[in-house]
Amino acid sequence: MSFEVHAQGAVHVFDCFACAIHRMAPICEHCRCRIIGQGVEVEGHWYCGAHCARAEGRVGIVDRV
Repeated sequence: MSFEVHAQGAVHVFDCFACAIHRMAPICEHCRCRIIGQGVEVEGHWYCGAHCARAEGRVGIVDRV
């Protein structure tokens, strides 16, 4: 059984959640990993966490545990 994901005006068809995650998850602009779950966005840039954001020179970003 397949399912559709509608995002930003496009329709994507998948047959499993793992494929949907791989295709749809944003990529950290520092370490290039897929961001699954909590990530941070700073001025339109995506990072997997505060550490990677700071490594790219972003300031004021704090992980909350």
